Amino acid sequence: MTSHASNRARVVPLRPAEEAPAAGAKEPLWRHVVGDVLRRERLAQERTLKDVADAARISMPYLSELERGRKEASSEVLAAAAHALGLTLADLLTLAQGELVRLASAGRGGSTVTSLRAPVARRQGEVRLAA
Repeated sequence: MTSHASNRARVVPLRPAEEAPAAGAKEPLWRHVVGDVLRRERLAQERTLKDVADAARISMPYLSELERGRKEASSEVLAAAAHALGLTLADLLTLAQGELVRLASAGRGGSTVTSLRAPVARRQGEVRLAA
């Protein structure tokens, strides 16, 4: 006679439970950060999705999906959206990188960040995050 206990699979965790990251400590996805930057810029300029989508020559639903972080855009699409907002691709990526740095520092004990929507300041063609 064979015991049923010997037929059970043994589960070995890949990492101990105490090393698992906290539920709120997940890093944001790049597409979410870039989408938030695009939306923040569009709203700061008081422009509609349709206006920016038409200027970028992309569909309005696709731009909406980008802003909500549901689509991974190609560099060509990101450049078109950035240009439609009066930014270069480098400006867009710099703003997104600044958001990631800010979020990473908040995750290491800095202030709690509840939103990626920080104001953007422009001075003589320079794009930077406002303090």
